[in-house]
Amino acid sequence: MSDYGHDLVFGFFVTPSAGDPDRTVGLAVLTEQVGLDLVTFQDHPYQPAFLDTWTLLSFVAARTNRVHLAANVTNLPLRPPAVLARSVASLDLLSDGRITLGLGAGAFWDAIEAMGGRRLTPGQGVRALEEAIEIIRQMWDTETRGGVRVDGEFHRVRGAKRGPAPAHRVPIWLGAYKPRMLQLTGRRADGWLPTLGYLQPGDLTKGNAIIDDAAQEAGRSPRDVRRLLNIAGQFSAVGRGPLHGPTEQWVRELAELALGEGVSAFILAGDDPDDLRRFAGEVAPAVREVVAAERDRGVPEHPRDAAERAPGAAPRDPGTAGRDRGAAVGDGGAAADGRGVAAEPFAAPAARPSRATVTGGAFAVVPTPDDGVRRSDQQVWDESTRPTGPAPDPDRTYTPQEQATGAHLVQIHDGLRAELAQIHDLIEQVAAGEIDAGAARSHINTMTMRQNRWTLGVYCESYCRIVTTHHTIEDQSFFPRLRAQDPRLGPVVDRLEQEHHVIHDVLEGVDRALVAYVGSPDGLADLRAAVDLLTDALLSHLSYEERELVEPLARLGIA
Repeated sequence: MSDYGHDLVFGFFVTPSAGDPDRTVGLAVLTEQVGLDLVTFQDHPYQPAFLDTWTLLSFVAARTNRVHLAANVTNLPLRPPAVLARSVASLDLLSDGRITLGLGAGAFWDAIEAMGGRRLTPGQGVRALEEAIEIIRQMWDTETRGGVRVDGEFHRVRGAKRGPAPAHRVPIWLGAYKPRMLQLTGRRADGWLPTLGYLQPGDLTKGNAIIDDAAQEAGRSPRDVRRLLNIAGQFSAVGRGPLHGPTEQWVRELAELALGEGVSAFILAGDDPDDLRRFAGEVAPAVREVVAAERDRGVPEHPRDAAERAPGAAPRDPGTAGRDRGAAVGDGGAAADGRGVAAEPFAAPAARPSRATVTGGAFAVVPTPDDGVRRSDQQVWDESTRPTGPAPDPDRTYTPQEQATGAHLVQIHDGLRAELAQIHDLIEQVAAGEIDAGAARSHINTMTMRQNRWTLGVYCESYCRIVTTHHTIEDQSFFPRLRAQDPRLGPVVDRLEQEHHVIHDVLEGVDRALVAYVGSPDGLADLRAAVDLLTDALLSHLSYEERELVEPLARLGIA
């Protein structure tokens, strides 16, 4: 098992089609709107059917605010490294630190030669790539005095002025498959970015081993290299093969890749907006939840990291580890950039602070109390009829591991509460005409308002899917085990399942109100009323669930 412990990242791999530029950009903007972390484009400058990737990245950066951007991967033979370094740094500054540099040694050499590039053998391509990485990082290193000097076999820079420094320490990801490229990835890169369709069974495990060994030989930790994966598949009602089936199958297979192969970034290739919404709204949150739960149970650390801490292990050479403007960024910590600024390659979702101090002894996970505030005049259930479970034993003590599941449940619920607050805020911004989300051209006020309503609809659709997925996991995993291990909890579990169905109906009411609002500017009051009812039902339900379950989850050892 190889779990490097990185935060999970989910992205979309858009075809940079020149035939319909508006659709290409719209898919990139939608990637941000549905809550994914990353949008990427392939880079084939010799392909006349494609938009130029770096021009497209600049245009999309101006149309978005949060999502990170990368070429997947940059065609180095047609992008001189010193010029590329300035392009990347400039766009990173303009986008407020949202650029990652994906690099490849080159392919399709006939087309590269036709565009004026030099044909290289595989071995030459690897050496040229390593020289390019050295040039790029020197160009970004504005703290070192003097010009950039690399007298390479393929790339020569003799005294070029350094700078500008990017806004953050830009990670470099390599598209690598062969041993020499994988070794280079371990020595010099921040990420490994292959495509699943090009890999044979066992290639991920073999590739990880080569990268890990090369990283250690270079004085780095294997965790310094994020493992990313381009994926493709189809959603269907029944399973027909890998990543071809229902959402539950996708969640299971991606969680296995994360926990078993160390993959921490999944980039879905495709141009279907419905697949994008489903991937963002159903698959990504469920994979995060499953992986977080497994990690809370205590997934073993990576064996090579354990070896580093073993008695008698050779210490890492700080000079070697820091030769590339500080150690490469791993998600467990940040390395200083060229200006001494510590930065993560991704703005990871903020950790939900738990209200529990998970230490051994008395039970310390504090359920969220119901404040009794109700926004709606409607009631979807009678709260006075809710059953209660057995009282906890006041003399029992709990280990940190036992309390972790309850603490994680509170954290998940805190995330749902925070996003619910964002829905209310979005509604007020829509009402005030303050949101356009950059997804549609706002030439006139009517277009702006139409885009505002659609943006709100996408957010609510994504949020509703997250809630539904969370409840499905509980219904199929937690609840049967609780009922089986302590029959006294049966009435509580039955009631919680009933409330899940009620909340589903309330969510359907939100969807109907959204449809009505898109069709009529007079529907905002009904939409507010529907979201108010959802707020009352969901917050009440979450508090009830925490009150009844956080202690039994620990007492019964359920993770």
